[in-house]
Amino acid sequence: MLGHARLDTGRGRRRDGTYENGEQMGGLTEDPAFRATTFVVIDFETTTPTGYPAQPIEVAALALRYQDGGWKETGRSASLIRPPAFAPVTPADTAQTGLTAEQLQQAPAPAGALGALDRRLTAGTPYLLVAQHAATEAGIIHHQAEHCPTLARTDFLDTIPLAKHLIPNLPNYKLDTLLAHFGIPQPPDRHRAYADVDVTAKVFLQLISAADNNPQFADLAALVKTAGRTAKANRPVQGGLFDV
Repeated sequence: MLGHARLDTGRGRRRDGTYENGEQMGGLTEDPAFRATTFVVIDFETTTPTGYPAQPIEVAALALRYQDGGWKETGRSASLIRPPAFAPVTPADTAQTGLTAEQLQQAPAPAGALGALDRRLTAGTPYLLVAQHAATEAGIIHHQAEHCPTLARTDFLDTIPLAKHLIPNLPNYKLDTLLAHFGIPQPPDRHRAYADVDVTAKVFLQLISAADNNPQFADLAALVKTAGRTAKANRPVQGGLFDV
């Protein structure tokens, strides 16, 4: 696993490290497949070089399990990542994240940072990655798959379609809008991966609480049907129409 730590979700936290998730729980959290799954909230900060896919400069991950009637953080990880020469940190990147080229100069390369995260995933454990606008994180992982093959084969849950289903008629479904809707304070270091992972996890738990009281979400399969995104590595390869 990622190692043990704690997450302040904004709900009452029990002494054993679990987190309350509302007074009345429904079918979703009673589903054995849901209970067996470790949900790994993940976020990247990137540079966006012209002619290349986005290159990671920071990654953070937070692992959560639903156990004994509440949520428990089972680990977290964060690392700066040194970008390749063709993807230098720009003034716009620094303005958004606060990260500078000098800070990243001594950081591990993607192979080191993502390889270390990948090795923390336990073989045989069911995982789902969780992200706000999962297509972004999925694309980064796919392009770095040689460094993180386990992550690259792990499917996603996207908080945006889940929020659209559960909270219709918001003006938009950006992370800041969801934070405001749920009354979750903006972190002072918003747009750093470790801060964004924490607040995305809080949004995710609020959404799961709502789903748990919604009869449409009787089990993990229903959750995946609404908000799942299959990792590209897990998608079937379609052969050519005229293969012989």
